[in-house]
This record gives sequence, C-alpha cells and structure tokens, in this order.
Amino acid sequence: MLEEFRRFIQSNSLCQPTDRILIAVSGGIDSMVLLHLYFAAGYKPGIAHCNFHLRGAESDGDEKLVKSVAENMDAAYHQQDFDTVQSADESGISIQMAARNLRYRWFEEIRNRYGYNFIATAHNQDDVIETFFINLSRGTGIRGLTGIPVRSEKVIRPMLFASRESIVNYASEHDIRFREDSSNASDKYLRNRVRHHLIPMLEEENPSFRNALMDTMLKLSETEKLYERELLQLKQRLVRTEGDRTRISIRDLSAHNARRSILFEILSDYNFPSQAMEDIIHSLEGPSGKQFLSATHRIVKDREDLIITPLEKEEERKYYLERESGRISEPVDLEWMVVDNTETFHIPNDRKIACLDLQKLHFPLMLRHWQTGDYFRPLGMQGMKKISDYLIDIKVSLPDKERTWLLTSGSKIAWIMGQRIDDRFKVRPETRQVLMMKFTSPFPDAE
Repeated sequence: MLEEFRRFIQSNSLCQPTDRILIAVSGGIDSMVLLHLYFAAGYKPGIAHCNFHLRGAESDGDEKLVKSVAENMDAAYHQQDFDTVQSADESGISIQMAARNLRYRWFEEIRNRYGYNFIATAHNQDDVIETFFINLSRGTGIRGLTGIPVRSEKVIRPMLFASRESIVNYASEHDIRFREDSSNASDKYLRNRVRHHLIPMLEEENPSFRNALMDTMLKLSETEKLYERELLQLKQRLVRTEGDRTRISIRDLSAHNARRSILFEILSDYNFPSQAMEDIIHSLEGPSGKQFLSATHRIVKDREDLIITPLEKEEERKYYLERESGRISEPVDLEWMVVDNTETFHIPNDRKIACLDLQKLHFPLMLRHWQTGDYFRPLGMQGMKKISDYLIDIKVSLPDKERTWLLTSGSKIAWIMGQRIDDRFKVRPETRQVLMMKFTSPFPDAE
C-alpha cells in the first residue's frame, strides 16, 4: 500500500517530499493510516486535530490518542476545541455542515500561520462511492456525481486510491492504533445505511461494481469539465452581482430550454436544494413578491429578476441623532446641518437630500427600519399613506423595502430616506431654519 500511496501522489502531482504537509487527524482508522503512510514515505508532517465535543468522553478520548501519537512521532501538533452545536444554531445549518465549515476554516488558518504547503485529508475510495449515492438520493447536478476531487486548492486527498478494506488490512499489519467512532455502527445516518446495506448488496449483484462505478465517475468528471465551461458563459449572461445581492434575469432564464439545470447550478452556491427548483421555475410567470428560503439565503421573485440576498438576523435597530452631532456613519452615512431659510436658499432637487422645517422637529431624531402599520403623509398630499403601499407604488423590490430607513421625529415619520419627505415637515415660506440632511449611502432605486 505504501508504494501505491507514493505512486498516487506522484501521478496526481499532489505534493513533493520537501513540502510541509498538515494532516487532518481525527483519531479514526483512515486518518491514522494516512499519518503512518506519510511518515513511512519520508515526510515530516504536522498534525491538526479538531475536538467538536459532540460525543462527550469519546471526543476527549480521540484527542488524547492523537496528541499521544504526535508526541511519540515528534510531530508538530495543533488542536482546537469547537462549540459545534452553537455554531450550527447561529448559522442556521446542520451540525455536520457546521463541523465541516469550522474544520476547514481552522485548517486554513493553521496552514497560513505555520507555513504548511498543503492540508491532507484521509478520504478514501469508499467515501467517494458513499458520497455518490448520498448525492444521488438527495438530488444533485452533474458535479455531485463526479466523486470527491483529488485536490481542491490547498486540500489534497492522497488516499482516494485505497478501499476501506485495504486500509483496515494495513492498520492491522502495522499495529496502528486508532479510535472507532461508535456512531459508525448506527444506521441512524444515511451514510452508514449506504455503507452497511446498499453497497454490500450491489457488490453481491456485481463483484466488479466498485471498479465499474469508479470508471463511470471518471467519465462524468470529464463531462463535467465541458459542462462547466458552457455554464460559465451562461452565468455571465444571466447573472448580475450588486454588492451582497445577486440578480438572475427572468427573461433570459425563461428563454433557455435547460432552465431547470441552469437554475440549479446557480442556486447551489446559495444552498438551495434541488427540490425547490420546480417551485421557483413555476413562479417565473407569476406575480412579484414570491419568496423562497434556503438555510443562508432568500430569493424574491421581482418583476424582471430573481433577487438573491443573504438572510439577516431579525433585530430591531434604532439610532438616535442629536442636532449638534452633525454626522453618523452607522448604519448609513448621513450628514446634517442647520441653514437659514433666506431668499437665496433653494431646496436641491436630489432624493439623497432632505430639507425639513427645524421648528417642527423634536430631537433626538430616530433612524429605524420601516415596520408594518407605519404611515406618513407624502410630500404634496393631504391624506396619509401606508409606507408599505407607497414603496409598492414606486416599485421598490422586497429586499430593498426591508433595507429602507426611516427618519422619525417623535412618533411621526419625517423622511423615507432616499425617497420622499413627509408633507408635515416640509419647508414653508414662514420656516425660519431648515435642517438639511444628506444621505450618502446607496438606497433603493424605483424603476
């Protein structure tokens, strides 16, 4: 197996003997064998161990073993504790996904800090096959059927040539210590059900099943390269990025015969599952305002685009403005000053500037987001109007509505920032002094 390991590294140009390698070592059989192989091949790797504290004493036992092996090998040892459950809750993602994100983020930090060239993980041939069926069962694009890549930027996977059976045999032959994760025996997880039941059944039906599937995935991987090239060109025509939001042209998407596949590939970057594609496609011909949520993002169907924005934590932010301060930069850039209403004073024709009757204002003014039930009297009108109706009338998209800031004086709304002031605060001939406010942050554009 050692010679196969060396050949696999060389044939895939994964690393050189002079490279500094950081190995992700959990304490399980796969990573402990990978560690042994690197040392046997003449490398002097560093060891990185994550304690996710998900299995109580078992997790601590894993840490103890890995640390002991690192000391015996005189290897650089890096260890980090994570509150994985809290991270999953805060991010709105699964515990497994949170653990993966925490792990790779920390690995990259260690790699940069200590000058490692690559991070090596112990994924093997069985992991590739299991992932194929997991992705297939959940619905996936062509990328999800191509297996686990041998290299992803600075992460290398030098054991993808090895089956789990060969790893077990190697560990036994070399008396390699390892820890068995008790959850691996449970059929609670889909991966374990695939491992314990589906793959053995397919191998019983076809003893060459494993080689046949690996060959098929290789062909799919080559096909995917051609597919990605065409998809990149389509994305350039369909997708526009504006800060933290993404717009997908509904007209251009609808005109394409493969719109479901294209949409799936675009939205997979934002954690939307394949099951949502049909509903989103169906909404393209419907009215504006339809929303779709993933764990991290939201899609709003606008008139001309699908608008993708990150989900934000629900919070009511309020900011108070004193007359004397003259400027704030959070949450928006806003400047103000008092000017006399003389014959030479003229109100600028600029939606970023509001001129308000100073005598009608009560300080401190407050800056907040609009809320359901908010009313104001639009400049030039006699009656009151709901903020929500006004924003609909001027065709502000839903994501932009939620980013709209209001300037209030007491219980009254004085200015929908970047849009319109309230008629009750307008400058009149009898106005002595004017509060001139300039809003310099980006604001929603009515179309």
